[in-house]
Amino acid sequence: MIIQRGFKHLSRVSDVLFRRLKLEREITIFPDDVFLTSYPRSGNTWSRFLLGNLVYQSDPMTFLNLERRIPDMYVHSDREMRNLKRPRMIKSHECFDPRYKKVLYIVRDPRDVAVSNYHWEMKKGSFNDRFPIEGFIPKWIESYYWPRLGSWGDHITGWLATREGHPNFIMIRYEELQANPTRELARAARLLEVDPTPEVLRRAVELSSADRMRQMEQDQGRKWVQTKYTRQDKPFVRKGSSGNWKSVLPGESVALIEAIWGHLMIRLGYELSAPARSAQPATTTPVGS
Repeated sequence: MIIQRGFKHLSRVSDVLFRRLKLEREITIFPDDVFLTSYPRSGNTWSRFLLGNLVYQSDPMTFLNLERRIPDMYVHSDREMRNLKRPRMIKSHECFDPRYKKVLYIVRDPRDVAVSNYHWEMKKGSFNDRFPIEGFIPKWIESYYWPRLGSWGDHITGWLATREGHPNFIMIRYEELQANPTRELARAARLLEVDPTPEVLRRAVELSSADRMRQMEQDQGRKWVQTKYTRQDKPFVRKGSSGNWKSVLPGESVALIEAIWGHLMIRLGYELSAPARSAQPATTTPVGS
């Protein structure tokens, strides 16, 4: 598995050097592109399925057609991306980029994001099963695993400080998407200039259920570019629940996250486990929920 991932990395380096692939911040962007953007492990893949099943109503989304319809900008060449039918929907984890004119931004409780990132890094082979989550959290907070993107707080503050209130910037909380997926998907549909019926929304949600995605991962995970070079004994589609951090994160890890980003979390509507006065301000920029 490690050898396979090594060859994949060398192939990507070759593509960059010979300009078959552009670096992420240099990809060709069109004014009608719609970017599905989030910090890693915030629900981006589930959102891709929801949007795809909304747009491609007669041909449901799978892990095998996902990259043709809502491509991951990190695994496709710029040439491939330019040849896609417009307007394009593109997955991105990029921090603020002024060229992104239409953005659907997914935000998730950082405590759940931390747990999800822990399992994803383990699946990728960044460390083994014996590495404790309390050792992972400080590194994750410091952007050790995503140095170019910055931290969870950096990412969110950058986008909201520059785009909050803009008509072509829609922020959706992962927790609200779980609680009322048809309502939140209807909000996203406006950015895609789609006017779906309640039945279309309901069907898109059903086709994007966690159970269905888990089953598809079992059948297709070895072929999907995102997971075929990762550990197959650990799932990509996990519980997908909200609040799982309460039974997983040690108290000191929770306290560390809340101490750094507590005020930002409160402004986003996340309740702290510790008194709000213990959290140091992460930003002075007003943030809407």
